Amino acid sequence: MEISICSYSFHGLLESGKQDVFGYIRDSRALGCTSLDLWNAHLPTLLDEESRTPDTITPEYAQLSKGQTDYLDKIKAAADEAGLPFASLAVDGAHIYEEEPDARRANRIKAYRWMNIAERLGAQQVRLDTGGPEEMPEPVFEIIIDGYADLIKRAGEKGLEVVMENHWGASRLPENVVRILETVKGLGLLFDTGNWPDGAEEKGWAMCAKYAHATHIKTFEFDAQGNETTVDVPKAMHYLLDAGYKGVWGIESCPAEGEDEIEAARKTIALIKRTLSEA
Repeated sequence: MEISICSYSFHGLLESGKQDVFGYIRDSRALGCTSLDLWNAHLPTLLDEESRTPDTITPEYAQLSKGQTDYLDKIKAAADEAGLPFASLAVDGAHIYEEEPDARRANRIKAYRWMNIAERLGAQQVRLDTGGPEEMPEPVFEIIIDGYADLIKRAGEKGLEVVMENHWGASRLPENVVRILETVKGLGLLFDTGNWPDGAEEKGWAMCAKYAHATHIKTFEFDAQGNETTVDVPKAMHYLLDAGYKGVWGIESCPAEGEDEIEAARKTIALIKRTLSEA
């Protein structure tokens, strides 16, 4: 079984200073992962400055400095030493749709930059969001489609696969996810078991499982028997299995604030293993 943990699962440890990207690699290995699923906030020195405005994001911004490539090479070396390749890099802050053209242009340059970072780490996939309103009117849809076509072309030159996620904005609705994936050649889906509107979870699983190229099996709470109490994880996984999914079982555990994030990831791994053994 191939398994990874999205580093967002440890955002509390990151924010408290108890884990950095190197700690994430060590913890992933200790938990038995076979690959890494890095969230870009685990690279804080490479995040965009909050004060930066779209007019300051020039094409040169996509290029990495010597100091930045040296830092990424150290991360790659640590991952290699642990025997864990980077399966994916999940990028926040470089989504395709923004209402203002200057903001869209700036986000595109940011996306190019994060693809350069993913390439340096040897990642296989990069997750870039759609952005946009949930209703996704036709002009928004066209911008999203054109954006992914451009990103996929550039990513292909770097040996990367672009995946979208049912995450926020236009990508929250199953119908929108299917429409985008059916329109854009070469675009994959990072299938998150959550992030759907309330009451639409199973509809999202049923409609989108066949498009999955990666997963975030999302968990929140467990009972004493190790079952997730807020969502039927085994049912979601069976939709994936029935659709022939054979990729990495990626985890995004989200325990309540202050709870043990390492233990939550461990319980999620155990639930996935049990579900697969009983399938």
